[in-house]
Amino acid sequence: MAKPNLFKSRKFWIMILDAAVSTATYLVTAFADPAVAEKVIWVILAWQPVVVAVIIGIAMEDVAAINNP
Repeated sequence: MAKPNLFKSRKFWIMILDAAVSTATYLVTAFADPAVAEKVIWVILAWQPVVVAVIIGIAMEDVAAINNP
């Protein structure tokens, strides 16, 4: 079996995208009005479980593909 390539992993790129969006959100809210910053942070926190669910779903697909050739 070939060694998996991290840079071709959908889970990896979704995680990188999530980290970039979260970092950008932190930087934007550091300089924004506190009322706006609170709302932006709430939206990002609301989306975090969705991102985790997508990563888990992809991982489950990968395991199913490996176990059922």
